[in-house]
Amino acid sequence: MPGWKHAGSDSLSGAVTFKDILLPVRSYPDPTPSAAIELALDFAGLWSGALSVLSLELEMPRAVNVLANLVLDLPGMAETERRKSAANARRAIEAVDAAARARGVTWRKIVEVCTSSRQPAVAAEWARTHDVALIPLGRGAGLQQYIAEQVIFDSGRPVIVYPETGEAVRAVALGMVGIAWDGSRPAARAVADAMPILQRAKTVRVVTITGDKTIDAGRAGGELARHLGRHGIDVVVEQEEAAGRPIGRALDNYAAAHRLDLLVMGAYGHSRVRDFVLGGATETIVAGPSLPVFLSH
Repeated sequence: MPGWKHAGSDSLSGAVTFKDILLPVRSYPDPTPSAAIELALDFAGLWSGALSVLSLELEMPRAVNVLANLVLDLPGMAETERRKSAANARRAIEAVDAAARARGVTWRKIVEVCTSSRQPAVAAEWARTHDVALIPLGRGAGLQQYIAEQVIFDSGRPVIVYPETGEAVRAVALGMVGIAWDGSRPAARAVADAMPILQRAKTVRVVTITGDKTIDAGRAGGELARHLGRHGIDVVVEQEEAAGRPIGRALDNYAAAHRLDLLVMGAYGHSRVRDFVLGGATETIVAGPSLPVFLSH
């Protein structure tokens, strides 16, 4: 599969890049697909960075019902699933090793054995000491979606979510990058965090979805264009009418119409103890991205 290619200037003097990248890989019920692993390694190679592969292996909680243990052999069932997780983890790590050798990418393995309920928090903790976390997602991603949400809102670091399988996992040239802009704090944070990507992109399109909420016309894109221009980034500023569509759907349609390679956007939401309450666009994207999406909160 082709990799992420450098589409911009070869010289980014003084620019901060993504040198330390985290990839959480799942082991249960199925391992992270090799295509998703390869895309992560290509991204690390683009920045001459190193990839930390966080292998999340399943720890099965001990059953305490003595009668159920006798009738159903719950300990035996738990051990079978634990072994399945460990075997899947080995396969994922073997896929990482083979693909990294082929690309000459530096990587390391981190192993965490914990219950499924602890995996999102563990991933967020590791993400805090990396430049960016890459999280592949599938439709109905289940636990992986919870991991993405926790890393986005609890790590303090940017996240790239991307489709893990199928035709949607395509070569990303960073030739056409979009920014979902509404003048908000999360959007501003995302633009700042994504600056290295924006500087590499061949074309940057700033889109404001109108009709969903009131946005001051002066802040709809013109001032952002001025700011990015100071960093040597020329942009196309556009507005897209929501026309009754949820904002997440409108962004998805815009990305498809303009063949975006990656979309930069702020993540909306907050945490109440362990339960995240997501904004509409964030929920749509994290539930199943159709392209790589760079998110900051």
